Amino acid sequence: MALAYFPNARSVNSDRDPGAGAIPSGGVSAVPDSPDHSESQDHGHIPVLLDRCVELLAPALTRRNADGTDAVLVDATLGAGGHSERFLTDFPGLQVIGLDRDPNALGIASARLAPFGDRIRFVRTRYDGIAGAIAEAGFRQIDGVLFDLGVSSMQLDQTERGFSYAADAPLDMRMDPDGPLTAADILNTYDAKSIARILRDFGEERFAGRIADKVVKRRAQQPFSTTGELVELLYEAIPAPARRTGGHPGKRTFQALRVAVNGELDSLRGALPAALAALTEGGRIVVMSYQSLEDRIVKQAFATATASRTPPGLPIELPGHEPEFVTLTRGAEKARQVEIDRNPRSAPVRLRALEKVGGGVNS
Repeated sequence: MALAYFPNARSVNSDRDPGAGAIPSGGVSAVPDSPDHSESQDHGHIPVLLDRCVELLAPALTRRNADGTDAVLVDATLGAGGHSERFLTDFPGLQVIGLDRDPNALGIASARLAPFGDRIRFVRTRYDGIAGAIAEAGFRQIDGVLFDLGVSSMQLDQTERGFSYAADAPLDMRMDPDGPLTAADILNTYDAKSIARILRDFGEERFAGRIADKVVKRRAQQPFSTTGELVELLYEAIPAPARRTGGHPGKRTFQALRVAVNGELDSLRGALPAALAALTEGGRIVVMSYQSLEDRIVKQAFATATASRTPPGLPIELPGHEPEFVTLTRGAEKARQVEIDRNPRSAPVRLRALEKVGGGVNS
């Protein structure tokens, strides 16, 4: 297999990466999120929109005490712990619950955040396990929650995990290494129709049918076992004009397989209502997504949360039926150019945020 299929475009790492190994052109040397918070550099990963996340969540975390005492933040996608580190540093009374399904990530984050002692609790779970994690930590309600969706650069950097199309590796793609399904299982056992549906629904791949047919024909000769074998097939399946204009041919297929293997969209659909329900009045939620499928789910959940609860057709809004949440952003915010220049992988991020203004969980 010629390694020409794996252009190594890495020059910056971030805690989250929507792609699988390649960054936008014009990569630059990594720099911290801001001059005053160089600790985000220590682990080689730059948390995305770190300052903006702090700005949005700080009012909810400091409502009772300026140092965050008595406030609880759930970092639903802990990863390398960059966001949590900043919050624990800026708000020395804050309690954080960090969630991640990946035991490797939890190990790295727990070492990084050890100086904060029992102010942070680590829970191994998908983010739709947020309600159970909050209860397990002994809390009934929370003041803030942060979601930073997508695969992390830390996972991409572990070549053997199979997330990246930038290097040859086993076709795994499990965020939880104990999960039952791998990308190889899908390619080697699903019928062409099911494979095409996954590529179309989870990767928005317009050549899904063509790729699926080639996968079935190829595996009849030899089962798929490595990312390199898949990338080679994708170069053959996707027409040259599309390859020239659509980025790396593996981008959409790798995304689709990863989403299917890890049940990412179903997990997100379950996590958002649970997170919103757990917020106390005045609490806030921030969600960062990196691809349109995730952002659509977030947009719909937030639209429902900010809608009036008055039955449709009534001419006035009934008392007590006002919207439970208000939006804090004008649509989906994008990274500013200065952030993209420092951290190219923040280019596709879309950030949405809400505040709970009524109907909170009873104390």
